[in-house]
Amino acid sequence: MPKVIIHTTMGDITVELDAEKAPIGTENFVHYVMDGWYKGTLFHRIIPNFMVQGGGLLPGMEDKPSDEPIENEADNGLKNDRGTIAYARTMDPHSATTQFFINLKDNSFLNHSGKNMQGWGYAVFGKVTDGMDVVDAMAKVQTTSRRGHQDVPVEDILITGTTLIED
Repeated sequence: MPKVIIHTTMGDITVELDAEKAPIGTENFVHYVMDGWYKGTLFHRIIPNFMVQGGGLLPGMEDKPSDEPIENEADNGLKNDRGTIAYARTMDPHSATTQFFINLKDNSFLNHSGKNMQGWGYAVFGKVTDGMDVVDAMAKVQTTSRRGHQDVPVEDILITGTTLIED
């Protein structure tokens, strides 16, 4: 199982990716990590007792262009439990690209329940193995609204880089 260290301005977060149960999500994330794509993106949405989200916007709340969306594999049996990493998406179940979130608590309502608009859920593709204290600290920062986005940290939390560790 590959691991990725997400270096942030608040500290490092290590995530172990589940290439067996989430091969599409793992391959997609590793592709962006290997390209250095996440460097300079924000953790732009923080909702205490829910999740922290990042990996798609630049400072100033500008979208960073990404590749094509991936297939939703939320039916892989992995659950949106505390410490898991999952893909953010639009209302279209198959719209995930680069944005991800880390669950701050068990969020079972995000789990797959059926292959329909209401049931697709959000695809988990790994879990935090080190640095959950950093994620919990993010959940305590002050947030505001900025450029049409809510729950944005008042002070930018940047991803300063990523490191792939293959076992």
